[in-house]
Amino acid sequence: MEEQVVRPVPRAGVLAIDPYVPGKAKANGGHKLHKLSSNESPLGASPKALEAYRTISELQFYPDGSAGELRTAIGEVYGLNPDHVICGCGSDEVLSLLAYAYLGEGDEAIYTTHGFLVYKIAIHAAGATPVIAPEKDLKTDVDAILERVTEKTKMVFVANPNNPTGTYIPFDEVKRLHAGLPKTCILVLDAAYAEYVRRNDYQSGIELVVNSENVVMTRTFSKAYGLPALRVGWAYGPEHIIDALGRIRGPFNMNAAAIAAGAAAVRDQAFIEQAVSHNNEWLPWVVNELTKLGLDVTPSVGNFILIHFPEEQGKRAVDADAFLLERGCVLRQVKAYGFDNALRMSIGSEEANRDVVAALTEFLK
Repeated sequence: MEEQVVRPVPRAGVLAIDPYVPGKAKANGGHKLHKLSSNESPLGASPKALEAYRTISELQFYPDGSAGELRTAIGEVYGLNPDHVICGCGSDEVLSLLAYAYLGEGDEAIYTTHGFLVYKIAIHAAGATPVIAPEKDLKTDVDAILERVTEKTKMVFVANPNNPTGTYIPFDEVKRLHAGLPKTCILVLDAAYAEYVRRNDYQSGIELVVNSENVVMTRTFSKAYGLPALRVGWAYGPEHIIDALGRIRGPFNMNAAAIAAGAAAVRDQAFIEQAVSHNNEWLPWVVNELTKLGLDVTPSVGNFILIHFPEEQGKRAVDADAFLLERGCVLRQVKAYGFDNALRMSIGSEEANRDVVAALTEFLK
């Protein structure tokens, strides 16, 4: 008789998590690599951030546990009270802290069909139940979210703009969503791509946080600021929520180099304008060129696009991905987000953008 193995078992929900799979970083040999799979900035980091990073030499000392220098810099640039800011190892950590602090067994949290994968992971990890609200035209549908709110709903995650679609909803819709939520439910506005949005009806959520007790805005330095290697993120929220998150975060959850580089980066807004200007120039160019090839591209306000491929043998997204990899172009398959026949492309350098268009022109022939 086979002996039964007795071993620890994770609590309910943990094994329901699909591990997060990042975008590929390598292509096949023979061509220059264009990594366009992770929405990274083609301009890299601010020279001032790089200089600050290199000043960290006394590695024998612990970093400032409160990330005071970084919170002060964020407060200066955005006009915020630093006491209402918490920093983390990427916005991923901050999103997880929110779930751990306010969700538990029997609770529910809502996100949209094609929302950021970390929401589902954080909800399950906290022991709560994820509830998916359908989108409308690949955009957040406020009415669909409100229809799914129950007495169990403790949190709603909204990525605005959303990844991987690149779509957004106007601030009036965000306010309408907030007005329809119970005061005990936290609205989390994930504004990871806010720097790129230049629409008159868009706001990242700062105003709503200031005037509410149940709204938190999260931001990242991994996109426009070009610091994904250092993992720098932050949140702005009511004092009572920031206090709760501070009680459960790791005492030294950010390293000294990330704090110094982040503070220098946020103060260098001229560099951010360069990154945004590059995106404003090349995003419409890429969309126009791919549209001329007959491909459907979801309108995006971020630094990436979602490209839909024909339902034709040999011309599908998986075929295009393999073809592009042979030519050094690394895009992102998005099956995990519910798009079986699409690829997400970060807007890259001029050379990268032109090479992808040239490769897809050849592929579609």
